[in-house]
Amino acid sequence: MPSTREVLLTAATRLIDEGGAGAVTLREVGRLAGVSHNAPYKHFAHKEALLAAVAARELEVYANLLEPQDGRSATLEGALEDYLDRAMRHPERFRLVYQRWTVVSDELGAAAAHATTALDALIAVGQREGRIPGDSPARPADLLRALTHGAIELTLTGHLGKRGDGRTPRDLVADLLELMGPSRT
Repeated sequence: MPSTREVLLTAATRLIDEGGAGAVTLREVGRLAGVSHNAPYKHFAHKEALLAAVAARELEVYANLLEPQDGRSATLEGALEDYLDRAMRHPERFRLVYQRWTVVSDELGAAAAHATTALDALIAVGQREGRIPGDSPARPADLLRALTHGAIELTLTGHLGKRGDGRTPRDLVADLLELMGPSRT
């Protein structure tokens, strides 16, 4: 049986999916979770703390997409496809995770560190195999993250594909990986 905290996080996630972070109030989370209107305050000091906990939980999902699962090794290409798919299925969660945070959350910080480590590990494999340039994963990770997140946001706002070419975030990620690959001269 899930804890009260987990039930509250699930209720908040549902509200985020339906109306974005602005739709979340501690009172509505409590009502939706089937607990008293004061119960959320026993677990979260304020709305931002609740949102940070939801973002941390979602970011852990993203981090796990970047890691090997069920005995299979993760590939950078496959992991990024899964990442893109999840972001497009849950756009408000994606936006929540990557919004500007003004609250300090150890939980969110740990989830961010996990996601960074997972992406760096995948890039390091590509570097050892000679498919990604450089000797440090930091720069390629920043490039991939910037392009991936930008492509997702451009798609969500209806700007990607306006040229009529049907370009998708997957196409752009594939293009960047190809451009980052070893020189073919």
